[in-house]
Amino acid sequence: MRRLLFCVLPLAILLAGCTSSGHDYLETASIKPKTRFKDTDPQDFGPKHPEQNQIHGIDISKWQGDIDWATVRNSGVAFAFIKATEGKDRVDPRFDEYWREARAAGIPHAPYHFYYFCSSADQQADWFIRNVPKEAMRLPPVLDVEWNAESKTCRYRPDPETVRAEMQRFMDRLEAYYGKRPIIYTSVDFHRDNLAGYFQDYHFWVRSVAKHPEVTYSDRRWAFWQYTSTGVIPGISGPTDINVFAGSAKNWNNWVAAVSKDRNS
Repeated sequence: MRRLLFCVLPLAILLAGCTSSGHDYLETASIKPKTRFKDTDPQDFGPKHPEQNQIHGIDISKWQGDIDWATVRNSGVAFAFIKATEGKDRVDPRFDEYWREARAAGIPHAPYHFYYFCSSADQQADWFIRNVPKEAMRLPPVLDVEWNAESKTCRYRPDPETVRAEMQRFMDRLEAYYGKRPIIYTSVDFHRDNLAGYFQDYHFWVRSVAKHPEVTYSDRRWAFWQYTSTGVIPGISGPTDINVFAGSAKNWNNWVAAVSKDRNS
């Protein structure tokens, strides 16, 4: 029972205050955050524009190059998802550097794994655990699942039942080892093909760069929304993905405090 309580607590924190008509975890106040970053290709998301959200963050990989983390933090970035591994045999070469520097800058961070459907869930879980130390994640680990039509080595698309079973196995392995329930990152087409109606007790991080998630993920409550890949972040030289958290600053602080604890300790 104790383990179940800790598992449900972070989700309960997010769900508190959720309205029946809301598509994100809670109705965010229309308060423009104190951020100093921009978007070179801003979209019209209507009245629920991401600028209304108080908590913004980035996701990064080796392509971002050298990062001035103090400047990133001072620009208003509240969290960072950092690519760690891919498949059963690839590690992002900047992962170790990025998570250590994010930690030193005081930015909550989490590693993410890009799933490769030509390797088994256990092979990929073994690889992730081998390369991602527990101290590398303050926030829960992320499973990135999407179709990769441009892959030079694997364009295999399993049936939905196989996809979900492999995801569950991978996430169970990570949760057992790290003591944190993983977050699921996905794209519109992958979610439509495999995930709609499933994994209701997991936090979702959704990509939707042209329309608000309430349009593209009409029946999915989400915790994080990736709204652009053309962000300009002080301290990072190239274009960067920007994301928002669904709740208020108070909800964010409560959630981070809850998920920062290792349930296995």
